[in-house]
Amino acid sequence: MSKKAPFMVFSGTNSRYLAEKICNSLGCELGNMNIMHFADGEFAVSYEESIRGAHVFLVQSTFPNSDNLMELLLMIDAAKRASAKSIVAVIPYFGWARQDRKDKPRVSIGAKLVADLLSVAGIDRLITMDLHADQIQGFFDVPVDHLYASGVFLPYIESLRLENLVIATPDVGGSKRASTYSKYLGVPLVLCNKTRLKANEVATMQIIGDVENKNVILIDDMVDTAGTITKAADIMKEAGAVSVRAIASHCVMSGPASERVQNSGLEEMVFTDSIPYSNRCSKVKQLTIADMFAETIRRVMNNESISSQYII
Repeated sequence: MSKKAPFMVFSGTNSRYLAEKICNSLGCELGNMNIMHFADGEFAVSYEESIRGAHVFLVQSTFPNSDNLMELLLMIDAAKRASAKSIVAVIPYFGWARQDRKDKPRVSIGAKLVADLLSVAGIDRLITMDLHADQIQGFFDVPVDHLYASGVFLPYIESLRLENLVIATPDVGGSKRASTYSKYLGVPLVLCNKTRLKANEVATMQIIGDVENKNVILIDDMVDTAGTITKAADIMKEAGAVSVRAIASHCVMSGPASERVQNSGLEEMVFTDSIPYSNRCSKVKQLTIADMFAETIRRVMNNESISSQYII
C-alpha cells in the first residue's frame, strides 16, 4: 500500500527567521541541516536527517551578497543527491531580477542566468513573490507560483482608514502594480515620471496627477537606496499632500537608505519580511508573509489552486 510522501521544510542561513515562522504556521518542525564554513569562505551543505522520498521545500531569499544564492544551489544539489522526491525552491525575494533584458549592448541578463542555475541544480518548482518583472516566470521550464504581497498590504491599507486616499507610483514602470491597488480600493492613481543619469541616482521627477490635500500611498516592488521613493515623497509633500506613506514588497535598503527614509517626508515605510532588516529605522515597519507562504506550501502539497488565494 502506497502512502503519501511527507513534506519537509529547510532553510538557508539568512532566511531562517522566515522559515521558522512558516513552519509555525504549518505546524511542523524546521528540518535539521548543517552548513559548514571553511577558512577561505567556501562552505558545504549537509542534511542531518533522511529526506529520501520526501517533498523538500527550501526557503532562501537570494538577496545580496551572492553567498545566499550559492547556499541555495548547494542545498538543491544536496537534496537531489539525497533522493528527495521533489525539490521546491521557496524564494520570497528573487535577486538579480532587475537584469531581466538587454537594455544596452554587451550586458548580461542576470535573471535568466539565475533561473538556469536553479533549473540545472535540480528544482522541480519555484515559489516566489513580486518579481521585479513578470516575464521572469518565462525564464523557467518548471512551474512558478508567483505570489503577491498585496495579500498582506491591502488589509493593512484598509485598516488605516485614510480619507481622500490616493495611490501613487514613484516611477512609470510600476504603474501596472499601482493601478491594481487603485482599482481595488476605488481611489485615484497618481504617477511620478523620473529620469536617471545613472543607476541608483534620480536626476529629475515630475508628478502626473493631483495630490493636494490627499493622503498618498506610494507602491513599489523594492527599495534599494531609497533615493526614488524619498524624492517622490518630498515632492508630493511640497505639492500639498497631507501625508505620504510608502509600501514596498522587498526591503533591500542598502547604503544610505535608512537615513534617507528617516529624514524624508514619509510618515512610514512598510515592507514585508522577505528580506531581514537589521539597520533599524523608526519609520520602517515589516509585515510578515509567513502565513501566505505556508498556505501556498499546503496547497501545493494538496494539489489545490494557488491563484484562489490572491486578493488582486
